[in-house]
Amino acid sequence: MVSFNSAAPSWDDFPQLSVCGKVQLLGQDTASIATTEGSLIISLHSFGARLRFGERDFGEYGMLVDEPVAAAIQVESDDERSLIEGAGYTLTVHHQPLSFELKKGSRRVQRSASDGHFVRQFRLPPVARVDNGWFFSFELESNEPVYGLGEKWGRLDKRGQLVRSYNHDALGVNAEISYKNTPFAWSPNGWGVFVHTPAPVTHGVGFASWSQRAYGVLVEDSSADVFLLGADDGASIIEQYSGLTGRAPLPPLWSLGVILSKAYYKDVDELLSTARAVREHNMPCDVITLDGRAWQDTDTRFAFEWDPKRYPDPAAVINELKSLDFKVCVWEYPLVSVQNPLFELMAKKGWLLKDRKSGETYRYQWDTSCFGEVLTPLPESGIVDFTHPEAYAFWRDSHKPLFDLGVDMIKADFGEQIESDMMAHNGDHGDVLHNTYSLLYNRCVYEAAERYCKSGPFLFSRSSWTGSQRYPAQWGGDPQADWGGLAGSLRGGLSWGMSGAPFYATDVGGFYGDQRDPELYVRWAQLSVFSAHLRLHGIGQREPWSYGKEAAAAVFAALQLRYRLIPYLREAMSSSSKRGIPVQRAMVLACPEDRAAWAFEDQFMFGDKMLVVPCLQPGGKVDFYLPSGSWCRFPGGDVFEGGRCESLILGLDEIAVFVREGEKIPMGPAAQNTEELGSGETVVEYWPAP
Repeated sequence: MVSFNSAAPSWDDFPQLSVCGKVQLLGQDTASIATTEGSLIISLHSFGARLRFGERDFGEYGMLVDEPVAAAIQVESDDERSLIEGAGYTLTVHHQPLSFELKKGSRRVQRSASDGHFVRQFRLPPVARVDNGWFFSFELESNEPVYGLGEKWGRLDKRGQLVRSYNHDALGVNAEISYKNTPFAWSPNGWGVFVHTPAPVTHGVGFASWSQRAYGVLVEDSSADVFLLGADDGASIIEQYSGLTGRAPLPPLWSLGVILSKAYYKDVDELLSTARAVREHNMPCDVITLDGRAWQDTDTRFAFEWDPKRYPDPAAVINELKSLDFKVCVWEYPLVSVQNPLFELMAKKGWLLKDRKSGETYRYQWDTSCFGEVLTPLPESGIVDFTHPEAYAFWRDSHKPLFDLGVDMIKADFGEQIESDMMAHNGDHGDVLHNTYSLLYNRCVYEAAERYCKSGPFLFSRSSWTGSQRYPAQWGGDPQADWGGLAGSLRGGLSWGMSGAPFYATDVGGFYGDQRDPELYVRWAQLSVFSAHLRLHGIGQREPWSYGKEAAAAVFAALQLRYRLIPYLREAMSSSSKRGIPVQRAMVLACPEDRAAWAFEDQFMFGDKMLVVPCLQPGGKVDFYLPSGSWCRFPGGDVFEGGRCESLILGLDEIAVFVREGEKIPMGPAAQNTEELGSGETVVEYWPAP
């Protein structure tokens, strides 16, 4: 095996696998081929092929909903190649060196990269065993785009990028690192690749230092479990992937309303005065949030307990918020301060992660240098071990008093703090647990809401991995409060949506570096009307009137429109829940036959019928592309002919939204909160009117 430097590996040194034995049938649906690095296990399925190398060496994390059913196969083999056929697919495995080609009928789905080298057959090894895992290379056609790979803030088309599937507390939206990752990529040419692993995966997607015409995948695991998916377009591939890893249930109606938040309301008076002001201003709003410092004592958190100095009677506070028709969201993270008695209790029972060397309870030290003066120092803490069944049940059931008190929603923050020198109850060390920890955390808190929340289960989580989409919803964390932060947040949500997660929200107004920019705030709010969830959040006030009268009027109009669009949004979310496709659909998803549309990555379809062009720069100018056909501008009704680019200058209270001529948008009644909407399905009119 050879060491792998992901930035500039020396491909000349890589040993290429070869087949060293005949193919064998393991029952009717699985084949085994002996190679120079162990057995290759092959199965064919309705979605394509599954290739497995090495013995799985990680715990059961439930990334897959179920083990996929394999099809009966037929095998032919000679000295040069083996053919495996089944479920309408043919997988050809070439022996010297080991490479492959997958076809669906007569159409090639994917194959090992054909990029040749002047002195050898392949520039990149088709398959290689390296000291830190497995490497695979796949074919990319000239100018073929590739999408997915989680929440990423740059171009949606990952061609030319080096992307690592590894969760980070990214502290913004300005770099490659992100909070939500999954090793799943796809091309509109009709293929997808999904690596079933908890381990980090590095993707060189036409990355020129490796090969501009190949997709290289490094799996940092002792085993490799690779799914090759084949379908006609991106939406169908996402359906296949979400069929394997799970789909999001339909969230409760109230979660579609406005969620108001701030980091943070310092005491009861500030919280309640803000809630009253919302109602006095007739601002549409459903949820108010008590962020971390709003209800917990920072030095002793997290222990499901209210700060007694500020909240001697939390029930009275919750009851007053309820009397104002608010749902209540509270913040948490999966760490317990060493200053809280709960730390010793959980440590004694083995419910916290341990130090890999000493076996003692791990005491996590926060690196507060990155927080600067923005956040207060956080205490040395233990980290909940969700692989321990008793710890998992304890944490889940500890939410019951909160829900009994009247809390409706949990904001599950953090989850990216797992390091290599940690050890879990199930025997996995931090490198294995790091990514899937967020999945376990999401699952635990969502199950608590399922069991105990009277108003229906809903979760807001920041960190996610493969399968986390089953526990909706996710928000994009901590964007810079400027135009670049707005654009990056949009792309992060669209990219996460193209990775099988349909429901997303951003921090309207930006999280940090607030300059009190009214125009930015208005444009962010207008964009977020057309997302699955809408939350006003950041350091400092995010109430509309805090940005001035003109901004408040524009944002109020946007929020009122949001509530009127709830019947349409519910319709779109129902489709997303059934198919796994996002509410906000990038143009490559929405218009697979119109390649010109794919280049416009800062516009999207909201559901099936509404094309949204966000304003991402000061001054109101938007440039956009309308696919072929006639489009009516919403809500004014002006008609635009598609198949070409257009520009508009928007007034502060104007939006650029278009509906294809002949489509109808269901509109509900005006409302201050979703309690006034009943089931949320009431339609009072259709736009445009007959």
